Amino acid sequence: MLHSKANWKTLTIESDAKLINDIPFKLSPVVEKLLLQRGIRSSREAEKFLFPSLDDVHPPEKIQWMDKAATRVREAIEQNEKILVYGDYDADGVTSTAVLIKALEELGANCSYYIPNRFTEGYGPNEEAFRQAYANGFTVIITVDNGITAVHEANVAKALGVDLIITDHHEAQNELPDAYAIIHPALSENYPFKELAGVGVAFKFAQYLLGFFPKHLLGFVAIGTIADLVSLTDENRVLSYYGLKELTISNTPGISALKQICKIEGNVTEEDVGFKMGPRLNAVGRLQDAGLAVELLLTEFQEEAQELAEEIDQLNQERQRIVEVIRKEAEKMVDPSKFGVMIVYKENWNEGVLGIVASRLVKQFDRPAIVLNFNPETNELKGSARSIPAFDLFTNCMKVRHLFSKFGGHAQAAGMTIPLENVEKIQEALDGYMKEQLTEEDCKEEIIISGEVEIAEINEGLIDEINRLAPYGMGNPKPVFKIEHIPAEGRQIGSKKNHLKLQFREDGKLLDGIGFGFGNLYYAISPNTPLQVVGELGINEWNGNRKPQIMIQDMRIEEWQLFDYRGRKNVDFSFLANEEVIAVSENPLEYSFIPTISYEAKDQELQKVPHLILCTLPARLNDLIQLIQKIQPVNIYACFQLNDSAYLKTFPTREDFVWLYALFHKRKTIDMKREIQSIMKVKSWSKEHIVFMLRVFSELEFVRMDNGVVHVNPTPEKKDLEAADVYQERLRQLEIEQQLYYSNYEEFKNWFTPYINYLETEKSKEEMINGL
Repeated sequence: MLHSKANWKTLTIESDAKLINDIPFKLSPVVEKLLLQRGIRSSREAEKFLFPSLDDVHPPEKIQWMDKAATRVREAIEQNEKILVYGDYDADGVTSTAVLIKALEELGANCSYYIPNRFTEGYGPNEEAFRQAYANGFTVIITVDNGITAVHEANVAKALGVDLIITDHHEAQNELPDAYAIIHPALSENYPFKELAGVGVAFKFAQYLLGFFPKHLLGFVAIGTIADLVSLTDENRVLSYYGLKELTISNTPGISALKQICKIEGNVTEEDVGFKMGPRLNAVGRLQDAGLAVELLLTEFQEEAQELAEEIDQLNQERQRIVEVIRKEAEKMVDPSKFGVMIVYKENWNEGVLGIVASRLVKQFDRPAIVLNFNPETNELKGSARSIPAFDLFTNCMKVRHLFSKFGGHAQAAGMTIPLENVEKIQEALDGYMKEQLTEEDCKEEIIISGEVEIAEINEGLIDEINRLAPYGMGNPKPVFKIEHIPAEGRQIGSKKNHLKLQFREDGKLLDGIGFGFGNLYYAISPNTPLQVVGELGINEWNGNRKPQIMIQDMRIEEWQLFDYRGRKNVDFSFLANEEVIAVSENPLEYSFIPTISYEAKDQELQKVPHLILCTLPARLNDLIQLIQKIQPVNIYACFQLNDSAYLKTFPTREDFVWLYALFHKRKTIDMKREIQSIMKVKSWSKEHIVFMLRVFSELEFVRMDNGVVHVNPTPEKKDLEAADVYQERLRQLEIEQQLYYSNYEEFKNWFTPYINYLETEKSKEEMINGL
């Protein structure tokens, strides 16, 4: 048995669900099921999803206050007023800034941008920045990707006579700012899609200002939308789909340099944005002034773009180093046994990377994490939080909003400032909410499985068809499939042997499975055992060859396992270091973490453990049976060694016994010290063969042994040879060796199976509980 690291949840659809009307294009059953799982029922919906069209983008004028805001900006342009675009320091914020600046410049606006410093100013508008903008002659300020919680700053702007236009997508709180206009899809009743990223909202405003659809700005939209992890459905899907195409063909200096530094060639994918481009743009604002990222996106000079891209790449490498240092420090502060929200803090932690550190802690410990930097001058903590899917961080933190100096974010991510004296109160409150709402099992990572596929079904054509559902992201996750099969081959790969490569075969079809970071599980998979793996299907291209593969995310084995190490010496059990394990052995094992017992161990010495190592053969099969049923292992490792095998010795036949007894009866007395060699030579018997028969005769009192001299009992009681204990002992030893040592693997496992019935009982209990 091998437990999965995550909870597996398989998506289901109604039994009668099907795509209505005729689909004008061919769909495999697998892709049809994927569409149904996404709520797509009609041929029109399927066509819109598989073939996104810019015609399906919603009109920007449906967003409330769009016309009022645009009228004020056009008036400012006509009167040559100075317009300030007030952005944010993440990838969504800098692309939002770039989109609006590009649009304003095309309109001839007198404009500039401002990105607050994460470390000295924090997120969103601040009074000092607004006052400085006023002093510098700006009469219109447009926020992008921020501002919806800036109640005080909006009042400051109004008092100064500056018209504040807020464009944002973050969740609004109890009070809205008193701004000139607020452009926010979620606050616009008539706008059909509420989940645009900040850059999507900025793009809508740019489109309305320009009076045409600015397709040339879609590359920025794709970067910000994908990097900000908003739902890639509806309008976001269309914008990202065409935005990725725009990034692929773009030859603007900034995008070209960014692709080059990310080593992106050919078609740009959502993974390129999410794992290469986005993190590099984010890295700038995490370590210094994010204006560097905006400059890269806006520059019109290739040489400058190249220099900026290289500088950004170096910052990203530094960011990675800092994250690892803080992660290790934070990890030591976490109590893995505690059920609740992890809150860790320390002085001089870089606030710009604390969200990343929080994400790493969540993944490692399956708990929500709040990671904060302590400022002794203000006696405040500032940082970021990340949560697990089952715990709505925003909703639960809002219950104690009064304990935060500042707070904002989403269900799964948030930023905050906390007075030091309130940390324990927040900890206590959030821990209480978690205990009310969740169990330990709820906290485990969850893998959503689209369905099970057979290996024979998987080919390049199917994978290409599945990829028509891209771009993948929130709301449209990349499909994860389950495969259950016995691996034909398996091996550890990588310089540190920390990755796993499996190969499955069925009906002449081959499928490779790659599990990065799963190398340690190589020893947890026994032969001839069905293995369940879940992961994403893809194509592996190498030296011009293309082969289907599954990128393994998790695996499990639902039946008990037998690992056959019989006759092998120095078996490596280091992979069990963090497991509950016990060994039956005459001598201590070299691994100090593995306790040893004997078959005669008392009940109080025995406990249920999942892993049982058998080094010593039992004297009786029943001894082993009883031990198994008391310990109830799910994995058994047989490491038996035989130095003196009864099975390999010839068992005397009845004729052998008759011949030897006849000799004794005829001679009456025989000195075996002198005669044994002659008997061995005449009968071609071994010495052990003769000694064994002598022990049987002696026990049955057919003969008496006296210092090597055999004396025949003249009046022996009639007894069967099998009545002798030594005879029975040899038979038992033969049976034990035959069953437990010399049997083949299938016979060996079949012997154990009837005695593992406790697993069926546990499974029945679990099914009953789940059923109820």
